[in-house]
Amino acid sequence: MAKVCWPYFDPEYENFSNRINPPRVSVDNDSCHDCTLIKVDSVNKPGILLEVVQILTDLDFIITKAYISSDGGWFMDVFHVTDQQGKKITDSKTIDIIEKALGPKGQSTEGVKSFQGKRVGVHSVGSHTAIELIGRDRAGLLSEISTVLANLHFNVIAAEVWTHKRRIACVLYVNDATNHSVDDPDRLSHMEEQLNQILRGCEDDEKVARTSFSTGFTHMDRRLHQMLFADRDFESPGVTTTDVDCPPSYRPQISIEHCEEKGYSVVAVKCKDRAKLMFDIVCTLTDMQYVVFHATISSDGPNASQEYFIRHMDGYMLDTEGEKERVIKCIEAAIQRRVSEGVSLELCAKDRVGLLSEVTRILRENGLRVCRAGVSTIGEKGLNVFYVRDAYGNPVDMKIIEALHREIGQTVMVNVKKVPANAKAPVTQGWAKTSFFLGNLLERFLT
Repeated sequence: MAKVCWPYFDPEYENFSNRINPPRVSVDNDSCHDCTLIKVDSVNKPGILLEVVQILTDLDFIITKAYISSDGGWFMDVFHVTDQQGKKITDSKTIDIIEKALGPKGQSTEGVKSFQGKRVGVHSVGSHTAIELIGRDRAGLLSEISTVLANLHFNVIAAEVWTHKRRIACVLYVNDATNHSVDDPDRLSHMEEQLNQILRGCEDDEKVARTSFSTGFTHMDRRLHQMLFADRDFESPGVTTTDVDCPPSYRPQISIEHCEEKGYSVVAVKCKDRAKLMFDIVCTLTDMQYVVFHATISSDGPNASQEYFIRHMDGYMLDTEGEKERVIKCIEAAIQRRVSEGVSLELCAKDRVGLLSEVTRILRENGLRVCRAGVSTIGEKGLNVFYVRDAYGNPVDMKIIEALHREIGQTVMVNVKKVPANAKAPVTQGWAKTSFFLGNLLERFLT
C-alpha cells in the first residue's frame, strides 16, 4: 500500500481555503421525528472530527447516530442528536450557537483562539491558575488536596476529577481572594511541594505523582484523557477497588479487522450506551495518532454500536497484534474512565474559599469515596457533583446519604440521585444541571 501522510497545513492557506469553501452547517428538525439532524460539510483537515464532536459534547447533546465520511479533501458528517431530556434541539438561540460554532466563524483561526472548549464556570470572573494533578488514588485524597488549597487561601472555581484503576487525575482552576491568578513562584513552589507530598502518600508510589501549573485554558475532558493515557492507566493489571465503578455490563466488546480493499483498519466497539461515548473514543484515537476516515455510530436502546475506519497518521493500517491489543486496551480504558454507576450528590452553596474542602471533608467523615467529581462556579454559587461509593468501592448505604443530607442540608442545597444503569444521561430534578459547562460555548458568542 502506498504511504499516505497528512500534508503540512499552512495557517494562512487554511484561512484562504475556508474563505473559498466555508464550512456548511444545517440543523434539520424535519427529517426525523425524534431527533435533530446536524449536517457538517467542510474542507478536510487533521483533527476536524474531534473538533466537531467536542463542540456537540460541550453543548450537552446526546449523539444517538452519526455517519462520518472524510476520505479525500472533504469532510461530510451527519449527527442525530437530542438534548439531555431526549428531545429535539428547537431553541433558536441554541441553533444559532450550533451554526456559529461549526460554521465559518468557529472554523477560523481567530474563532479557535477565542474558545478553548470546556472552561471555567459560566459566570466566573478574574483570571486563574490551572493545576493538573495525577497520582495514586485513595479514600479521602480529594479532601486532602482541597484542604491544602484552602489553607493556602486558593479558591477552586472549576475542577474535574476522574479515577481509574487506582489512579486519580484532576484539572483544577484556582484563583486567590482577589479573583486573580497566582504567579508568585514561591507560592506556586510551596503549593506544588505540599500537593506532591499528599499525592505520594505514605507508600512508595511505583509511579511518580505529578503536579503542574499553567495560566492558559484547556479542554478538561480531553486533558484528563491525555493525562491518564500518558500515565498508562490502560496497562494497570488486576481488579482494584475502583474497578467496581466499571461493572461487567460496561466492559466493552472491541475488535479490530482489516479492510484490505480500501486499506483501513476497522475498529468495532459494542458496549452500554452513555453520554459522551463517541467523544471519548474519538479523543483517544486522535491522541494515539490515528485518523478516522469513515465511521458509523448507532444506539439500540441501552446499547451502542460504533465502527471506525482508521489508519495511522503515516497512512498505514494496524499491522501487528501488539498494536491492535494496545488500541483495544486504550479504547476500553477511555470508555471506563467516565463510567460511574451508583449515587451522585449534587451540592449548591454560596461560593467561598474552602467550600470544596468543607464539602469533601464531610463526605470523607461519612465514609464516602469520590470516584468522579465536577466543580463549577456560576455567579456567587458554587456547584459540585460527586459520584460516590463507600470507602471500599462498594455501593453506598442510602442511610448514610440520608444522614449526610440532615447534616449539611441547612447550609447546602443537596440533590441526591441514583445514576441509572441503562441511561445515557442521569435524569436531574430540581436546580442542578447534569453538566456545569453549557455556558462556556455561550461565552464565545456573547463576548
